[in-house]
Amino acid sequence: MSSARRPLLTATAAGTLLCALWFVPSANASQDSTTRTDASDSSTSSTTQLTQVTQQARAVSQATAETAREAADDTQLADTGSIDTTPYVVGGTLFLGLGAGFVVYSVRRERMGF
Repeated sequence: MSSARRPLLTATAAGTLLCALWFVPSANASQDSTTRTDASDSSTSSTTQLTQVTQQARAVSQATAETAREAADDTQLADTGSIDTTPYVVGGTLFLGLGAGFVVYSVRRERMGF
């Protein structure tokens, strides 16, 4: 009977981990400085192409930023002055407590000899 519960506990732990990861905010990184190229490895044509691609990327980025600003101007959200972190705190505390409960349960099972 003990071995029958192990896959269930493993699945529960995996599901709990996935739910905990749901609360991790995603981050999008951007680079403000231009990309440096090694002069010995790149020719003039590749440098020109890189410059053109960089300029195109900046143009697209500026257009996207303008579109985002226009969309943000149309949004009717409350301006509270701060980011509401309550869901992250509550979710993190819940999953931390759940993880601690699994640890306590595991230690008790080990001591009882199951």
